[in-house]
Amino acid sequence: MIGIYITPKIFNSLGAFNSGELEISKAIVGVLAPFFFLGLSAICIRELVFKPKLKNYILGTTLVLRLASFLILSLCLLIYTYFTNTTEITFIVLILAFSYLFRISDVVECFFVATKEYKYVFFCKIITLVIVLIVQYYGVENNLGAFYFASILFFEFAIQTIIYLVIIRYSKQLDLSKLKWSFAIAKDLLKSAFPLLLTNFIIVFYLAIDDFFINNYLGNAANGVFSVVGFLVIFITWNIGAAFIYGLYPALAECYLIDKKLYASRLKFMIIVVMIFGVSIGLFYTFFGDYIISTQYDKSFSTAKLPLQIFGWAPLFIFMGMLFEKHLVNQNQLDRNVYRFILGCCVNALFCFLLIPKYKLVGAAFAVLLSHFITNIVFVFLYKSYRNNIWALLFSKTK
Repeated sequence: MIGIYITPKIFNSLGAFNSGELEISKAIVGVLAPFFFLGLSAICIRELVFKPKLKNYILGTTLVLRLASFLILSLCLLIYTYFTNTTEITFIVLILAFSYLFRISDVVECFFVATKEYKYVFFCKIITLVIVLIVQYYGVENNLGAFYFASILFFEFAIQTIIYLVIIRYSKQLDLSKLKWSFAIAKDLLKSAFPLLLTNFIIVFYLAIDDFFINNYLGNAANGVFSVVGFLVIFITWNIGAAFIYGLYPALAECYLIDKKLYASRLKFMIIVVMIFGVSIGLFYTFFGDYIISTQYDKSFSTAKLPLQIFGWAPLFIFMGMLFEKHLVNQNQLDRNVYRFILGCCVNALFCFLLIPKYKLVGAAFAVLLSHFITNIVFVFLYKSYRNNIWALLFSKTK
């Protein structure tokens, strides 16, 4: 709700060109994000649910692995920057990259999610949001540039880390001094997470393909316009659906090994909810997308209207893909997730190559929508076992 208010002001303050500059910087760092996270988040939560007695070893080992990945990647970026020409985009990329030092606190968040202590995550996010909103509003009022708004991302995760440390100290839910390293657990975590690391790398590259193609064919201003579409669909609605799926995942995972009937019932419930939500998003942007762009953004963003109405249907497919991924995590069959996104990446690149030069941003929206449909729906039905299970799940009565 706050994003709906403040983000259009940021886009209008920066203008289409500077917004595009910030977005291409995010895309560059986004390609490296999987190597910062190492695919460990979902695996860490799963292991904490399955093996709660080993929490100190799981969290300690995950924390060390994440810190090591940050140090190695940061060093590589600094060396690369030293031997290349520096520009404003280069400095923005470095700021965004260094923010991942504080995103290591996500490991604490994984613990709270696995133990269903969502209230602590909620408090942290809300307090951080209020502080960030004040800083963003100051930037808008003073017409500050892309460099300032990139720095806010660094500031945001620093605040989040401090709040989590305060919560840990006073809630006594977790004692950081008792966290321990285990080579055996590190090996198991990395082995289990490797398919997710590959998948996440393919996903971010998959999402960045549009930015790179748009930037190449249409320029920074067009990238800024399309980033508005991405914000309205992904940041606002996509994140709500993702929060629902990731929030209920521990409850889904804990019954997988002990009660398959309950597992099927919970999975069916989640499928129905995200389908309804996805259709609602598509209908909302189909009928109100034009009004939102006309009233909330200046004329430089007017070409976002039709792409928004098209891309607004993507969450329907994406939510189904997210649920499928969680099912694969439980089955420990994440290699199939890799194949799924390799297909999506290739399809997206092909459609971008064919559609963007001719149809511009409308072509980009269609390219992303079609690739999401193939990645999240068509791919699932390619496997006979999943195809049969889905029909049985949707049309059977479960308690």
